[in-house]
Amino acid sequence: MTDPTHIVVVDDEPDIRDTLCEYLSLKGFRVSVADCGEALRKIVDDDNQNIDLVILDINMPGEDGLSLARYLRANFSLCIIMLTAAGEVVDRIIGLEMGADDYLPKPVDMRELLARSKAVLRRYRTGGATSVVTSKTSERIWFGRCVLDFKAHKLFDENGTEVSITAMEFDLLQVFSASPNRVLSRDQILEMAHNREWDPYDRSIDIRIARIRRKIEQDPSKPQIIKTVRGIGYMFVPDGI
Repeated sequence: MTDPTHIVVVDDEPDIRDTLCEYLSLKGFRVSVADCGEALRKIVDDDNQNIDLVILDINMPGEDGLSLARYLRANFSLCIIMLTAAGEVVDRIIGLEMGADDYLPKPVDMRELLARSKAVLRRYRTGGATSVVTSKTSERIWFGRCVLDFKAHKLFDENGTEVSITAMEFDLLQVFSASPNRVLSRDQILEMAHNREWDPYDRSIDIRIARIRRKIEQDPSKPQIIKTVRGIGYMFVPDGI
């Protein structure tokens, strides 16, 4: 029997924490709760917990959600959804830069939370969007100094060391791998990644590509692998392929 998906809800407000816990539990998830960073660290550091997704509030006393997102992304392979107060655009952008897979504004719509949670978990487990079809026979493809392993859903550097990436970063790399030397607009990227919840005029795509460049490019300030085509979008230029 397959273990239920394990979600950790992190919020310092008891009402929000309890409401999310109750709703997600009714939907068949195993749910743990934490009211602060210290409590979250105890849960994720327990090898028996097998965390799949962390729903993380940004603004909390003590260690905030941004710091915790950075810690989670650096040390664990799991999904992260950030919760932000309405209108906190800057915090949302920083959260994406820290490695969050998605974000939701407060007050949280429960049906949207469920849909977003299922979406990031599905992308993570299936290795990206099902709408992307690649023409290569190999299960790996080089992106600059790193290699993307489709089967393992992981990125490795030239020494074989795993490089941490989010589910959405994997989606973007898979999209580019399917269209080498082709200029893609932001809207085309959304279509191919099956992520219509992203706004093509939002900075989130640019932020994620900037993060990817820091991992794969020799000089991220002068990208040669994923190039910007001014006024249009981006193009993947294979390295040695």
